[in-house]
Amino acid sequence: MLDEVRAVLVDLDGVLYVEERPIAGAVQAVQRLRERPVALRFVTNTTAYSRGRTLDKLYRLGFSVASDELVTPAALAVAHCRECHHRHVALIMNDEVKSDFAELEERGEDCEAVIVGDLGEAFAYDVLNHAFRQVMQGAELIALQKNRYWMRADGLSLDVGPFVAALEFATGHESYVVGKPARGFFEQVLSGLGVSAAAAVMVGDDIESDIGGALNAGLETILVRTGKYVEDRVRDSGIQPAAVADSIADVPTLLGC
Repeated sequence: MLDEVRAVLVDLDGVLYVEERPIAGAVQAVQRLRERPVALRFVTNTTAYSRGRTLDKLYRLGFSVASDELVTPAALAVAHCRECHHRHVALIMNDEVKSDFAELEERGEDCEAVIVGDLGEAFAYDVLNHAFRQVMQGAELIALQKNRYWMRADGLSLDVGPFVAALEFATGHESYVVGKPARGFFEQVLSGLGVSAAAAVMVGDDIESDIGGALNAGLETILVRTGKYVEDRVRDSGIQPAAVADSIADVPTLLGC
């Protein structure tokens, strides 16, 4: 079934690269995938960098990716706010990523939504407490993503998810998640391609966000043993991908390339 797919969704961090180091064979793998008549989309939960910087990074590391092939949570969050008529928002993220939200007006008070992205080491009590108060006053809690952790060059590190979970627990409000593993994330990507879920495959290193989310949306899945892959975590998850590969370098062969 994997050799019949019409669209391939590829995660970035941990699949194509780890910070500034490309995964061995990743550049060549993407080139091989392009030789097959399938649509490619590069889908990321990364909220530490703007869309423009992410594209620049891919180019710098040797990956040829067109702007319309990159899907980020920020664009989906803006679309959600537009649909909900949220104009005034609190942006819990670094200044660079805020540039992707130029359509919205940032406010410290009286906002209609609190949008949480990556702040890294800048996540602190005052930041979370302010967001908590805004949600308690009626603002919608929107999470760009809810990953538990990610792989940095110095090892596994906390991602945005634990901080979003803290706000959910404190406020009693569930967040609206726009990134993986949200079903709507995958549905929106495939809708834009005109491809059914059954004819698409997701390639990722995160057993929950990439593989679990894609399976829930009806896609085929390939888990790679790079990035944040942890064997015990995969075994305990109970999630079964269609295939497991040592790295993205093995994926074109699995897909008949």
